[in-house]
Amino acid sequence: MVHLFQVGVGSGGMPVLDTLCRDPRITHVTIVEPDLYKEHNVERHHFPLSAVGTPKAVLAERWLHERRPDLHVKLLSCDLLDRERQAEIEEAVRACDLGICAADNEPAKFHFDALMRRHGKPWTLGEVLSGGIGGFVHWFVSGGPCYGCVAGHLQRPTNPDYVAVEKPQTPDYSQPGGAVHEVRIPASKASIQAIASLHALITLDLLTATLAVAQGNPQSYDPGFTTLLLTLQRVPDVFEEAFRPYRFRVARSPQCLVCQAGERPSPQTAEELDVALDQALARLGNE
Repeated sequence: MVHLFQVGVGSGGMPVLDTLCRDPRITHVTIVEPDLYKEHNVERHHFPLSAVGTPKAVLAERWLHERRPDLHVKLLSCDLLDRERQAEIEEAVRACDLGICAADNEPAKFHFDALMRRHGKPWTLGEVLSGGIGGFVHWFVSGGPCYGCVAGHLQRPTNPDYVAVEKPQTPDYSQPGGAVHEVRIPASKASIQAIASLHALITLDLLTATLAVAQGNPQSYDPGFTTLLLTLQRVPDVFEEAFRPYRFRVARSPQCLVCQAGERPSPQTAEELDVALDQALARLGNE
């Protein structure tokens, strides 16, 4: 009797949801997705051309019910950041057991993180790099590092785990909307599927561990990393070889402006969260 709360059922989120919902332990799903299915989505998505113009959330519900008629699915066809729907979103998070984030923008990821931490829910996040050259999967639990801690750790050049390139002429593949041509190349369905499969595997492992703890098993989830990076292509000055995994164990940062792991409390109101988010994004942009 597991309730999933997932944001995003696009080309990366839908294969994760499809894989997870084939597990009989999952009986309830809440989906947050505001977008319509568009013609340019067809190349990398599960849904057919005939579905263009239909809300993605509705298509996801149909897909799941064709495979799991017993599955309870609730749709929130809105943006995660929609202020008018926050009470409804908060209630869904409160009722869930596990969160999955497949959002493709930074504000949504930070907001999702705040929701999960506020209600003490474990969650996972998958990210495909521009061009499908690789991707990240992160997992989070109450009391551990937040998304801001992880993002700051991976983007800080002085950190030994820093994987980006310091040469200014090298494209930043973590920014798909960037001005450089290389980072605007869409990822292939094969690349998206590869990272989505990893995302689903790690989520299922986290789910198993979470259920075990709830049943009295004191051993918590610890795969040996907080973040897993898998390279899929060799890219000069970025990745030396394809299909190489990198494992990063990230500690909670006392300097994090999002979860504020020191003595200051975490943001509680929407206004406090907006301020913390603005500060965090500005800080990441300067590091």
